[in-house]
Amino acid sequence: MLRLYGHTFSSYTWKALIALYANDTPFTFHQIGEGNADDDAFVAAAGPSGQFPVLSDGAVTVFEATSIIEHLHLHHRGPQPLLPDDPALAIRTRMWDRVFDLHVMNVMQDVVAEKIRHPDNPDLAIRERVEARLGRSYRWIEQWLTDYTRRDAVTLVECAAAPSLFYADWVHPIPDDCSQLRAWRAHLLALPAVARCVDDARPYRHYFPLGAPDRD
Repeated sequence: MLRLYGHTFSSYTWKALIALYANDTPFTFHQIGEGNADDDAFVAAAGPSGQFPVLSDGAVTVFEATSIIEHLHLHHRGPQPLLPDDPALAIRTRMWDRVFDLHVMNVMQDVVAEKIRHPDNPDLAIRERVEARLGRSYRWIEQWLTDYTRRDAVTLVECAAAPSLFYADWVHPIPDDCSQLRAWRAHLLALPAVARCVDDARPYRHYFPLGAPDRD
């Protein structure tokens, strides 16, 4: 039985959970930070930063959400392929995955981290920089969506895009002139695998340092 270690409010945990849910892959979920010292110790030792999510598959331990999805695609393939079999198309899929992690998710987290460090007096320059970078990313993705065939299927792209856009839009709302991106975010949140993550995370919204908006 696969075991996934993470937290239901964690964006990168969502990324792995979406892949598992989309293919109805059997697994057990281990919530970190809820008093199970063995689980916490396992995650702390799994990778160099001790971060979740972490997947345990028998004797194999996989950390980093993208690598977990690659592992699932290779060893626990379900009816929805998480990556294309064509190597050239798989490269493009991995590239888009990096766009959402590096240019949306990680950018958004800079302003969240600043609020955690300085809750009463966050650096406004960091917020301005984050909003500018997110705005640029939003407009790039808006153009990219023109040629992206949106389906109800879940691939590595959707696994990366759904949590990153969910939280980034809380920090810096997608503007009206990115109508395709706004519609795609709504489409992603309505996918059953993603909607399950959204609902399971609701009890933890008070953890969001900037204040979770009253929507989604």
